[in-house]
Amino acid sequence: MKIAIIPARAGSKRIKNKNIINIFGKPMIQRTIEILLKSKLFDMIIVSSDSKKIQNISRKAGAKVLFTRPKNLANDFVGTFEVINHTINHLMSINILPQYVCCVYPTSIMLKPSDIKNSYKKIREKNCDFALSVTDYGHPPQRGFYLKNNSLRVLNKKFYKQRTQDLDKIYHDAGQFYWGKTSSWLKNKFMFSKKCFGLILPRHRAIDIDDKEDLYMLKKVFNNK
Repeated sequence: MKIAIIPARAGSKRIKNKNIINIFGKPMIQRTIEILLKSKLFDMIIVSSDSKKIQNISRKAGAKVLFTRPKNLANDFVGTFEVINHTINHLMSINILPQYVCCVYPTSIMLKPSDIKNSYKKIREKNCDFALSVTDYGHPPQRGFYLKNNSLRVLNKKFYKQRTQDLDKIYHDAGQFYWGKTSSWLKNKFMFSKKCFGLILPRHRAIDIDDKEDLYMLKKVFNNK
């Protein structure tokens, strides 16, 4: 059994009502639910939210709302593992135990159904604990620097003199989805390990919505899609 869980709380400090912002005629979370439905992969798509408005939008889009997320799990300091495990434990209490769970963020509207299906195929083939979306840095971070008292400090001088094409490509979490065995979620296993598969997404489809500039870029790319 395969279940998708979308964590979508109401509170968002930097972008108000981020999860239900209208994106060319549809709330953000609705578009994400539609992508998951098109994959035809999940036995159930569940939304974990503390907001009645988000819950109603999610139900109409085709997702299940089995509970209202407790307040202690709906603040800025609660991690993804805690939210996913809360949902899994609720499912277990009603005698539903999926083998695989995919956490998908409600702002992941640039995903394709094939991304979800291909990563699920890999987590099974490779017997991984987790599979997640990754993307590469636009510029080699080895060549980075930081500001200290308004002056520039190179992170590592030995890399700064190397040509960018000679440096190893480095990737980061794209913040779109996380497949995991149910047992791995419940054990709170460290996600980034040899037992984790990374599905590479192009940078234009891996926009993690942290601020208004990210939202602007997402709308531009989505409009051009």
